[in-house]
Amino acid sequence: MKVVFHVDELAKLSEARHNIKNLLTADKNAAVVLVVNGEAIQGYLLPAQLEFMKECPKVSYHACNNAMNAYHITKEDLAEVVEVVPAGVMDLVRLQHEGFAYIKP
Repeated sequence: MKVVFHVDELAKLSEARHNIKNLLTADKNAAVVLVVNGEAIQGYLLPAQLEFMKECPKVSYHACNNAMNAYHITKEDLAEVVEVVPAGVMDLVRLQHEGFAYIKP
C-alpha cells in the first residue's frame, strides 16, 4: 500500500499524524509520504512534529520549497529527514502518478 498525505493547513497537521499512526498500525509495510506546503510548512519546526518524525522514521517527509520561501524557512531549519521538493503540487502529482493514494485530512 502506498499513501501520500497532503497537509496545507497548519491546524490539520496533528490530524495527519494521527491518521498516519493509525495506518501504520494497520499496515506496518505501508509506504507513506507526508507532503507539506502552504502555511502548514511551519509545522515542520514544531516540537510535536519533530517528535513524530523520530517515532515514525519509515515515513518520508516532503517540504514544498515554494512554501519554505514564502515563510522564510531554510533547509537548515528543517530536520535532516525532511526532503525539500521544488513544488508540493508537482510532488503530489508525481506521487499519485506512481500509484500513491491521496489523503487530505
